[in-house]
Amino acid sequence: MSKTVALIVAFVLMLVLAVVSLRLGAVPVSFQDVWSSILHENNKYFFIIYEVRLPRVLVAILAGFGLAVGGVILQSVVRNPLASPDVIGITKGAGLAASAVIFLFPKAPGYFLPIAAFIGAFAAFGILLLLSKRLTMTPASLALIGIAIGAVFQAGTQYLIVMHPTDINMALLWLAGSLWSKRWDAVYSLLPWIAVLLPVVWLNYSKLNVFQLGDETTTSLGLSIVRQRFWLLLLAVALAGISVSAVGAIGFIGLIAPHIARSIVGARHQWLIPLAALIGADLMLLGDCLGRILIIPREIPVGIMTAVIGAPYFVYLLRKARSKPA
Repeated sequence: MSKTVALIVAFVLMLVLAVVSLRLGAVPVSFQDVWSSILHENNKYFFIIYEVRLPRVLVAILAGFGLAVGGVILQSVVRNPLASPDVIGITKGAGLAASAVIFLFPKAPGYFLPIAAFIGAFAAFGILLLLSKRLTMTPASLALIGIAIGAVFQAGTQYLIVMHPTDINMALLWLAGSLWSKRWDAVYSLLPWIAVLLPVVWLNYSKLNVFQLGDETTTSLGLSIVRQRFWLLLLAVALAGISVSAVGAIGFIGLIAPHIARSIVGARHQWLIPLAALIGADLMLLGDCLGRILIIPREIPVGIMTAVIGAPYFVYLLRKARSKPA
């Protein structure tokens, strides 16, 4: 499959899944009613489609873009195929901040939760920079220190859960990652960030390509390793942080979407970045669709569904790696 065809297929699949997501749910809606509701024509499904499902679909797409591209940057900069926002503690930092708001400030306005999560993600990044500064921000030090930071934040979250067992439902829903109750305000909070940051990341594809060659080659080509690694990580944190703040601690998209894209178009980031973004949106939409129809009228959080979808893929990768001759 050519690279252009792969992008077209991923884009068309995203549109198909978006339409299916608008139709499916506890109340099935016909294609005609979906279309008329989007066009603001009065019908009995207008509120369900335009005010409930459409913003939910858009949030899934935007967050899928952000998480997947954040994962691409991290895997390239850290040079670890298993890197994701979890590896450097971003998701865990956001989770601790969000849990603190849920448990300690239960009467705080709704908009305060995503703000706190975003701050928590950047706090984790700041701690990572402080601790890794003396180690020149090498890929190994970033990964190891990030894992340690994530473990500390995770312990803090678990402590809050143990100390506030009666208020656990909202926290667990956020930590699992969910699109439940997402409205237009979530779309408006995500859209400017994604619209600005994705082109910025793509414009840096050549630097990401060079990072794949190793630190010595990168230095010989005239790039400042520490400075460029910092700015690229900052882009990854911003994308992952704003996405996690909107949909909760969904960490699997940033891990698997870059893998799938890389297996199709290779490691050249001018192709890898847009395809990974589209695959991230596809996985978010697919997980949300399945989560809403498997046990109607209840929902399975999208973070759980994406993990279930992605786990077989990694089993396949493991078996494929073991089958190769030594």
